[in-house]
Amino acid sequence: MHLLLIRHGESVDNVAGLYAGSRDSALTNHGVLQARRLGAHLVSRRDVIGPVVHIFTSNLQRAYRTAEAVADAQRGSKAALKKADVELTVAQLPELREKDFGSAEGVKYGVLSNGRADGSIQSDSESREAMMVRVDRFIDKELTPMLKRHASEKVAVVVVAHGIILGVLLQALVSHFPVPTASTASADGDRYGAAWSNTGVLQAKIENISAQVRASGPMSSASTTVDCTADQSRLTIVIQGTNLTDHLNGLKKTRGGIGSAKFDSRQQTLTAFFTPTSKKRKAEDDLSQ
Repeated sequence: MHLLLIRHGESVDNVAGLYAGSRDSALTNHGVLQARRLGAHLVSRRDVIGPVVHIFTSNLQRAYRTAEAVADAQRGSKAALKKADVELTVAQLPELREKDFGSAEGVKYGVLSNGRADGSIQSDSESREAMMVRVDRFIDKELTPMLKRHASEKVAVVVVAHGIILGVLLQALVSHFPVPTASTASADGDRYGAAWSNTGVLQAKIENISAQVRASGPMSSASTTVDCTADQSRLTIVIQGTNLTDHLNGLKKTRGGIGSAKFDSRQQTLTAFFTPTSKKRKAEDDLSQ
């Protein structure tokens, strides 16, 4: 099976350059297009990664709206013939929320905070240790049972969250599934070159340890195999690619500030509801020119 760690689409606070962790910033019009592109792209790669059978997401709207776009694309595809596809749900979890920046929430990047000459954020922001507690709880209660259930199947499990918490999640995965040469692994997961643009994807493959590790799909400069301990059902995680954004090729933000504006679903026209999927994609692309 494949595990996809995905960052949300562009948000209003991303555009404004504000610290937005616990703030429930909405997607921009461009962010919605990014999410729809992502959903269509994952459907087009079903022959490689399999259908998406479960989606975990932060309960902040910029993440769960992105996750819903992925789910909608899976449900609406011609390949969605199995009952599992039709009943695909999006599980919103507080454990996957972004770092809480405390009193720095809503502060513009670079603005002096608490009188600090370097402009660093307030000391009351959530610590990495606190985020790790949340992430470990998610892995133990939600993710590991899913990995055990589907490890031998050609399916995908998706996690949609935020840049910082995804980095912590990656670190936790390395901790739960130790690298044989752990001394060479950095504490923050930088060994994997992990970074997430809006709707960027980290693609990993989960296999039983006895299975032959095979590359599939887009790859980074080198894949990394992480061995799982015995209590995790002898699984391996192979990191196949980081910050994959092929689905955004050719997508341009609508000019005149429209692309950066908050998305309003009420602005959809009746035509949007009756236009075939292929024409919708073309219409979206035309809007982005």
